[in-house]
Amino acid sequence: MKRWYAPSAFLFLFLFLVVVVVHGAGAGDDSETMHALSLLFPPSSTKWNTTNPNPCKWNGVNCTTTTTQVLSLSLSGFGLSNASELFFLLLCKLTSLRSLDLSLNSLSSIPAPFLSSSDTCTGLSHLTSLNLSSNNLAGPLPNLSATFAALETLDLSANHLEGEVGPQLSALNSLKALSLANNLFTGAIPPLPDGLRQLVLSFNSFTGTIPNATTLLNLKNLTRLDLASNFLSGPIPDAIGELSNLERVQLSDNRLSGEIPVGLASIASLRYFGANQNGLSGTIPPGLTRYVTILDLSYNDLSGQIPPDLLSPPALLYVDLSYNRLGGTIPANVSSGLYRLRLSGNSLGGTVPTTIGSSSSSSLTYLELDNNKLDGEIPRQLGDCRNLTLLNLAGNRLRGTLPKELGNLKEMVIIYLQDNHLTGGIPKELLRLGQLITLNISRNFLSGAIPPEISSLQKLTRLNLEGNGLNGSILETINALPNLIELQLGNNKLNGVVPRMPIRLSLALNLSSNSFAGPIPSYLADLQQLEILDLSNNEFSGQVPSSLILMPSLTQLVLSNNRVSGTFPAFPSYVHVNATGNKDLVFPPPPAPVSPPPPAPGASSKRKNSRVLIVVVAMVSAIVIAVIGLGLAAAVLLLCVPSQEFREFLGLTVSLQHSARCSSGTQFSSWLHSASPSHGPFDEEHPLEVEE
Repeated sequence: MKRWYAPSAFLFLFLFLVVVVVHGAGAGDDSETMHALSLLFPPSSTKWNTTNPNPCKWNGVNCTTTTTQVLSLSLSGFGLSNASELFFLLLCKLTSLRSLDLSLNSLSSIPAPFLSSSDTCTGLSHLTSLNLSSNNLAGPLPNLSATFAALETLDLSANHLEGEVGPQLSALNSLKALSLANNLFTGAIPPLPDGLRQLVLSFNSFTGTIPNATTLLNLKNLTRLDLASNFLSGPIPDAIGELSNLERVQLSDNRLSGEIPVGLASIASLRYFGANQNGLSGTIPPGLTRYVTILDLSYNDLSGQIPPDLLSPPALLYVDLSYNRLGGTIPANVSSGLYRLRLSGNSLGGTVPTTIGSSSSSSLTYLELDNNKLDGEIPRQLGDCRNLTLLNLAGNRLRGTLPKELGNLKEMVIIYLQDNHLTGGIPKELLRLGQLITLNISRNFLSGAIPPEISSLQKLTRLNLEGNGLNGSILETINALPNLIELQLGNNKLNGVVPRMPIRLSLALNLSSNSFAGPIPSYLADLQQLEILDLSNNEFSGQVPSSLILMPSLTQLVLSNNRVSGTFPAFPSYVHVNATGNKDLVFPPPPAPVSPPPPAPGASSKRKNSRVLIVVVAMVSAIVIAVIGLGLAAAVLLLCVPSQEFREFLGLTVSLQHSARCSSGTQFSSWLHSASPSHGPFDEEHPLEVEE
C-alpha cells in the first residue's frame, strides 16, 4: 500500500544529530535553520538569494518585525521533489512558523517524523496554514491531528490521494478551510469539524448523499460548499436553507435528483448557486435570485415556467437555465445589470422581450436563446446592447428581416441566427462589425446579393450563408478576408465565375447546389490548407484541373452532378472523392493487382528441411522437460522429509528473506509519480482562504 512516509533508521539517526547541532542557534533566531534549509536546494531550483545573510529578505519568507523568527514560509514552485527527512526536520525547528506553503512542487512523500505525535516535530504545533496542493502525493489521507492540531487552513488539492476519508478530520477542531479537491477519494463525505467555513471536495469520486440535516446543521459557519464533479446522488437536503452564512454553493456534475430546496431563496448571504449537470426536477422556486447573483441550473430536468421575478433583481449578473424542459415565455422584466442570459434548449415560446437590453446602460454581453420555440421578429432594441458580444437566436421560428440596428453592436464577436424563418437581404450595416469572428445566418429565407461590404469583416473566420435564396455572383472582395478559414455558400442561387478565395481557407469551401458555370478554376489549388472542397450540383464544365491533386491538406473532394469531362486526375488514396453524375468524365483504370513473386529456386527443399528441424527441436524439448520434471519430483520428496537441521536452516532463510522484503518495502515505499491534473478547482478569484 502506498504510504505517506518512508522512514530510514540510519538516516533518521544522522538527521537527529544534525538537528541537535542546529538547535544550538540562539533563541528567537531562525537564521541558522534557514541557511541549513538553503543548502538542501539544488542551485537550479531555489529562488532564494542566499548572498543576503538575512533570510527574512529571501523570497517567500516573512519574519517578525523585531527578530529573525520566521512566521510564514512559501516554497511554492521551488521544484522540490522527494525531499529528505532532514528537510522536514529543519522545518520543524521553525517554532514560530504559522504558515507553510509547499504547493506546486513534485513532492511524492512526507517522512513519518513530520506527521508523528512524538517530540520530533513539536515546533509546528502552532502552524495554522498548510498548503500541499499540486504535488504528487498519493495513498490514503494521513492523520494530521497529532502534529498540526492548530491548523485553520488545509489545502491538499490536486494530488493523487485516494481511498475513503475517515473521521480524522473532525479532530482538527480549529479547522476553518479545507480543500481535498482534484484527488481520487471515494466513499461518503466524512465527518467534519463544526467550525468549518469553507469546504471544497470537488473533482473526486465521493458517493452517497449530501450529509443529512444533523451533519449540515452543525456547520453553522459554512460560507462555501463545493461538492462539484463527484458521484453524489439523492436530493439536496432541505436543511441547506438553514445555513444562513452560505455565500457560494457548487453542486454541479453529480447525480442529484429531486427538487431545489425552497429555503435557498431565504439565505441573504448567498451569491452563487450552481447545480448544473444533475437530474433535478420540479419547478424553479420563486425568489431564488433575490440574493443570488450567479445562478446555473443548466442540464437538468426542470419544468414549468420561469418565475416572473427571476430575471429582475438589479444585482443579478448571470443566469443559465439551458437544456431543461422549461415552457411558457421569457419574463419581460430583465435587469440591466445582467451580463449573461442563457436559456437555450428549452420549449420557451412567445417573442424575444423588447426589454432585453433596451437601455444603453445595459451590461448584457452574452444572449443565448437558441433551440426554443420563439417566434416574432428580432427586436430592434437589441441594437442598444452596446456591450453585446455573443448573440445566439438559432433554431427558433423567428421571422421578418434582419434589423439594421444590429450594426450598432461594435463589440459583437459571434452571431448565430441559423435555422429560422428570416427574410429579406443582408443589411449592409451588419457587415460593418469590425470585431465579428463568426457569422451564421444559414437555413433561412434570405434573398438578394452578398453585399460588397462583407470585405470589411477583417477578423471574420467563419461565414455560413448556406441554405438561403441568395443570388448574383461572388464578388472578388471575398478574397479580402485574410482570416477566413470556413466559407459555406451552398444551397443558394449564386452564379457566375468562382473568384479567388481567401488563402487561409482550411476547414471547408462549400459552393454546392448553386448555378456556377464554366471551368473549375485551377487557382483553387492555391488553397494549400483546405480540407474539404464541395462543388457539387453546379454547372461546371471542362476538365478537372490536375493541379488539385497538389493540395496537401485536402481530404474530401465533391464534384458530383456537374458537366466536367475528360480524364479524372489520380488523387492520393487518403482523399475521399465523389464525382458521380458527370457522364463525360473518364476515370483511369484501377492499378493492376500485384502478383506475389515466384518462389526462389530451392525453396521447396528449404521448407522440407525446416519441417525436419522443427521435429528435432520438439523431440529435444520433450527430453529436457522430462529430466527437469524428475529433478523437481526428487526435490519435493526431499523437502517433504527433511532432517531437523535442514528444516531449521530452511526456516531461518525464509524468515530472513521475509524480513528483508518488509524492511525494503518500509524504507523505500514512495508515492507514485504521475502528472498533475490538467486543471484544479481553484482559480485566482476563489482561492482557499480563511475569512476573518
